[in-house]
Parts: sequence; structure tokens; C-alpha cells
Amino acid sequence: MRAVLQRVTQASCTVDGSITGQIGMGFLVLVGIEDADTEEDLQWLAQKIVGMRVFGDENDLMNKALADVGGDILLISQFTLFAQTKKGNRPSFIRAARPDKAIPMYEKMITVLEALMGKKIATGIFGADMKISLLNDGPVTIVMDTKDKEGH
Repeated sequence: MRAVLQRVTQASCTVDGSITGQIGMGFLVLVGIEDADTEEDLQWLAQKIVGMRVFGDENDLMNKALADVGGDILLISQFTLFAQTKKGNRPSFIRAARPDKAIPMYEKMITVLEALMGKKIATGIFGADMKISLLNDGPVTIVMDTKDKEGH
């Protein structure tokens, strides 16, 4: 799994002119799922997202996590995070999981993040043509890949 976390002061997702999810301060999380991803990968990534300390403390140092600042999450499924661009100018998405694998993993990620956060998270709609609006704060953008976790 890959995730791109963007620290935001606001973010929203719109599908067909209707807002499907919006947040104030927190993380816009773009998540990509591949066939090799496991439940262990999902749990590791969810813990990392919730625990990531990139919000300013009283000394303006990045020491606080989402819970410390009352932040929220907008989670967007993004298969293009697995684009392969080695050959030619048209990316290949062969590593991205097909919907029959990706949808249950995305839904499980929502459930796990909500459990860790102790509240609902905002989402897009899997596979929809989504319009994402955000105000990146910092900017702070963190890229995570479960292939980088210890012992992997």
C-alpha cells in the first residue's frame, strides 16, 4: 500500500457536483492498494497515519499527531499511486489492485482508521471521478509505502 499524506487546513471531495466528504484541519490521505497488500500492511499504514507527528506544538515544532490537535482525515482511493512510468509516456497501472481486492481493503482501511481515531472519517467514492480540493498546510506532504516497514 502507498499513501500520500497532505497536512491540510481544509479538504473536500466532490462527485457529480455533490460533496462526499470534507474536513477542516487534518490529513488528506491518498491511498493506493496493490495485489500483494495484506491485512498486516493495512494495520501498519493506518497506525502510521494516525500516529504521524507533523502538527505544530507550542514551539511550532512538528510534534503533535492528529488526536493531539483534534484533526480529521479525508481518505481517497488513488490507484494511480502505482503508476509505472519506466517505458514511454503512457503510465501502466498493472501493479494496482483490481476492484475485487481493492474495494474491501479500502473499506477495511476506513473501519480501522475510524477505530483508531474514535470518530468517523471523511471519504471519497471508490472508482468515481472525484474532484479534490485542498489547502495544503506548510506545505507538508509525506509519502509512505508499506514496503518500507521493518522486516519487509
